[in-house]
Amino acid sequence: MTRTFNWRIVFKTMGVLTMLEAVFMLIPTFVAWWYREADFGAWIVSCAITWLSCWWMIGAGRKAERRVGEREGYVIVALVWVVYSLFGMLPYWLSGALTEVTDAWYETMAGFTTTGSTVFRDVAAQTHSVLLWRALTQWIGGMGIIVLSVAILPMFGLGGMQLYSAEVTGVSYEKLSPRIADTAKHMWVTYILLTVAEGLLLWLFGMGKFDAICHSMATISTGGFATHNDSVIAYSPIIQWIIFVFMLLSGINFTQLIYLFRGKPQRVIDDEETHWYLTACLIAGTLLTVGLLIHTHGMLSSVRIGFFTAVATITSTGFVAADYMIWPPVLWVLVFFLMFTGGASGSTSGGMKWVRLAIFAKAAHAEIKRRIHPNAVIPVRFNGRTLREQTTSNVVAFMFFYMLIIALATLWFCGCGIGFDESFGIATSMIGNVGVSIGQWGSSGCYAAMPAAAKWVATFVMLIGRLEIFTVLLLFSSALWKK
Repeated sequence: MTRTFNWRIVFKTMGVLTMLEAVFMLIPTFVAWWYREADFGAWIVSCAITWLSCWWMIGAGRKAERRVGEREGYVIVALVWVVYSLFGMLPYWLSGALTEVTDAWYETMAGFTTTGSTVFRDVAAQTHSVLLWRALTQWIGGMGIIVLSVAILPMFGLGGMQLYSAEVTGVSYEKLSPRIADTAKHMWVTYILLTVAEGLLLWLFGMGKFDAICHSMATISTGGFATHNDSVIAYSPIIQWIIFVFMLLSGINFTQLIYLFRGKPQRVIDDEETHWYLTACLIAGTLLTVGLLIHTHGMLSSVRIGFFTAVATITSTGFVAADYMIWPPVLWVLVFFLMFTGGASGSTSGGMKWVRLAIFAKAAHAEIKRRIHPNAVIPVRFNGRTLREQTTSNVVAFMFFYMLIIALATLWFCGCGIGFDESFGIATSMIGNVGVSIGQWGSSGCYAAMPAAAKWVATFVMLIGRLEIFTVLLLFSSALWKK
């Protein structure tokens, strides 16, 4: 029998989650007041609208059954990113920082999905409150709105298991404790500690306090919004090395990081996905370093810029330590292909994730061996365990849809008058939540000149990439609604 969709629980949960956004919105409001900035009034109005709306949604969800099934879970997870972006764009638009609704929507979605591409032509000219809100949107979206909500929803009598399983990245997830809320809390505590640690280091080594806060949030979330037009190019080598280390850490599964910080490094050492991820960073960084050395860069700067660019791209952070579009084509093409990869599952990075790439490679190798030995039983193993056929099929299906969406988005961008190579680069960057691309937009990550029709589709592709495709596509499946 088809179960009735529980709309009331969706409204109630959305109201509680929007209340969280309203709380976060108070921070830049205070900053606008502290610096006596002209957009203080716009922040007050934005907060008021968000607060009133969240209470309306909570009211609409009164007497809701405490039942969150698969359908409700998928709807909430997909809808919360849209709702957060709708309210999150208000300060940009009402303050006049971005006068077009399309641009305000784009900037907000690029923040929450940690894509990090921007439509601000002059980032440095923006107010402190706007810059902080850009950093906060990334930081909120980095660990995941739902992961945060799962930690606090039990206080409102709501469960979060279906939401967590619908949003978590990778082919599976691991709980640190029997209660999923406790796992979410552990992850957020680690997330906060990493943010504070990086911010302190950046400040101690010469970065201004405000910039240190913003760049720390942008790094740990692998978002990449900087407070200057040239990203982090102008900062000292030591600052860039600090950012490099925390980008590298943020690309590791946060569950593995928690075990590491608990004094259990063997869990990280034995994790196969971490091996693939770190090996990719090492190989890519080495190749770029050698290429830069040949391109007449000095040894120290080649190592720094090469490894920084490799890790910033693989983790989808999108920070830039040098304009790679002026490098020899073979190097920026290598950077482009790194955009497909991503970090580890359960990290804040985008892309395909190395667990999928590893399983895909192992499945391909196993298929070759089966061709040679057709009667042999050749299982695909990962982390010492034999994978179910369903897991391998899931990976293949994910990669198929990933490439299909890139192809369709590329066609759309070409139809908007953008060249093929740039359209392909934009589509790859948006679904991988990287931000930077190739061609006209290149390492600048500024998409102000992109046509409005392309911007709207780009934000949809960002959302699909952030929710790892299936959560969004399932909403358009009749089978889900007939279940």
